[in-house]
Amino acid sequence: MVYNGTKTTKKTEEAKMTKTITEKTIDKYMLYLKEGERADGTIEKYARDIRSLAAYLDGRLPTKELAVGWKESLRRAYAATTINTMLAAANGLFAYFGWDIKLKPLKIQRSGFLPLGGELTREEYERLLGAAMEAGNERLYHIMQTLCATGLRVSEIAFVTAEAVRAGRAQVTNKGKTRTVLLPNDLRSGLLEYIERRGIESGPVFVTRSGNPVDRSNIWAEMKRLCEAAGVEPGKVYPHNLRSLFSRMVHGVDGDMALLADILGHSDINTTRLYVRESIAKYRRIIDGLGLARMRYTAFTT
Repeated sequence: MVYNGTKTTKKTEEAKMTKTITEKTIDKYMLYLKEGERADGTIEKYARDIRSLAAYLDGRLPTKELAVGWKESLRRAYAATTINTMLAAANGLFAYFGWDIKLKPLKIQRSGFLPLGGELTREEYERLLGAAMEAGNERLYHIMQTLCATGLRVSEIAFVTAEAVRAGRAQVTNKGKTRTVLLPNDLRSGLLEYIERRGIESGPVFVTRSGNPVDRSNIWAEMKRLCEAAGVEPGKVYPHNLRSLFSRMVHGVDGDMALLADILGHSDINTTRLYVRESIAKYRRIIDGLGLARMRYTAFTT
């Protein structure tokens, strides 16, 4: 096969002939992502984002000008961080098909501290555990304890097996890396009792009635149902906030950012820094406590 006097690959020829975004185009790219072992959640989100671009194009061939127009339209509807994830999805599609289009992400200055009220406190976490206990939801009780006591991602909960509980450690493989996650003695003791009561001899500890490992949506929905009884704002209650609480508490004891990055399975220590940001409330207490503006100018009152 010859194109402009040079030999080209089948993929290049395919790109030249298929410069429109259709469901077939999207399916091809999703298959590519799946073969690259991208997470199911990521693949689903990329598909939604690319369909947003396709809807904007409305059958038109994608060009840099139109892609930039789509980017500008997103500014009116989404936060900057969300827009950047959508641009990443589009750029991945453009690169895969060899289209000469690339969108620059929006520049975002990362905040050095958490928004007021965004973090889950230890007291709130313990109230959630109490609410799960009162509701008789033993599985969720132990799931929340496991996530918060180990710093596991919710997608990694399936690696907590009966074998891991007995050994006191889990081997977790995620994003092409394998790490050892220790189970604290108190957690291990509680889980040993749990698997004995449930008759779980091997495999994942937390499963549905059909025997499949619980997934993110199961856990998220069950946690949300605890909010009212626990007296915790729903916006704070989601699995990843348990991982964040773990991170802040470990960092508060040790302060070793590199060790925490290893525990959490982060390749980039800057990602870890986002987990240990303090709240605006603590920042305000610090600066108010300095007392650097207590002296009052009295010229106008004498």
